[in-house]
Amino acid sequence: MSERFVNPKIAAMPPSGIRKFFNLAGTMKGAISLGVGEPDFTTPYHVREALIDSLLNEETQYTENRGLLALRQEIAIYLKNRFHLSYDAETEILVTVGASEAIDITLRATLRPGDEVLIPDPGYVSYQPCVEMSGGIAVPVETRVEDEFQVTVEALEQKITPRTRALLLSYPNNPTGAILSDEYMRKVALFAQKHDLLVVCDEIYNELVYDNKHQTSIASLAGMWERTVTINGFSKAFAMTGLRVGYMCAPRAILDAAVKIHQYTIMCASRSSQVAAIEALKAGRENGYADVIHMRDSYNQRRRLMLHAFAEMGLDCFEPKGAFYLFPCIASTGLSSDEFCTRLLQEHAVVCVPGTAFGSSGEGFIRCCYATDKNKLMEAFRRIRAFLAVLQEESREQVVS
Repeated sequence: MSERFVNPKIAAMPPSGIRKFFNLAGTMKGAISLGVGEPDFTTPYHVREALIDSLLNEETQYTENRGLLALRQEIAIYLKNRFHLSYDAETEILVTVGASEAIDITLRATLRPGDEVLIPDPGYVSYQPCVEMSGGIAVPVETRVEDEFQVTVEALEQKITPRTRALLLSYPNNPTGAILSDEYMRKVALFAQKHDLLVVCDEIYNELVYDNKHQTSIASLAGMWERTVTINGFSKAFAMTGLRVGYMCAPRAILDAAVKIHQYTIMCASRSSQVAAIEALKAGRENGYADVIHMRDSYNQRRRLMLHAFAEMGLDCFEPKGAFYLFPCIASTGLSSDEFCTRLLQEHAVVCVPGTAFGSSGEGFIRCCYATDKNKLMEAFRRIRAFLAVLQEESREQVVS
């Protein structure tokens, strides 16, 4: 009977495809998860120490809605030094409860009912629901392995309508690990200017780029700062997922609107977590971001290990240049992405995420996270090989019969 009180739009919304398989794995003894995108590093000691000291010093009160000014100042310095972005700490930066809140309130602050948002597909699972919960319409834009999963202006132009309001970008990309080259980025910037679009840019993986590559922040390009919301946080590069500190940076009019939503729903991010984030940025500035570089180097080693393993298994895999995911193609097995992941979990206790959890363009692919202990990775590879051998035997039996 209580179902009648639930918003039909929310009731019809599917649960996260990532959490579905993660929750199933939690019921299985000995399961190895390549599913949830979370660093396997512990938050650096000096950051945890700052968090503990904050609590011992009885710093347990609210902060101002926008976050501690000292943190916003550190964020401004960090973005200037690392990504050539200029934001005023007092009026153009808002500290949020993770990058997820920043995405949500940005969309709620800028979308009108029926506004369309272009979202490269495959893309992170939260983008479409957040657009829809903000009253907008999510419009997937297919990206292809042939283009290294970079969104093209040609694909974007095919989806543009008079109701298109914004473009939501996320490079390095989750789930593909793709980055957007400077050439593609410039073309996308010109597209946004041509059609007068807001660009919401999720840069949570910007520090995790490999092979001496880099990911340009679109707000740093000519004519883009005034039409871009830059979103980032401390979860991935600083291994602070549970502390839930993110931030959004935007021109003052957009930020002021977002602050209204933030203050009425969240109030502020945790004070102690903000203190820990200050320590992460200050220490990083002083030691050349040694913690970040150490983690990135380790991820890079595991990235190469996983690439080699899938190549040996005969599964085609685009070489990702960022984040900590591989997106191998499993179409040759004859199974759908969901069937492959379900059977792999049930029969061999390895968690991967179907590519379709990230959009229809993900069919035929699975997402595998390599932010996992090396020994667990090696065991996961052994189990996946065994599963592929079972599938090959089933295929031979079908041919014979």
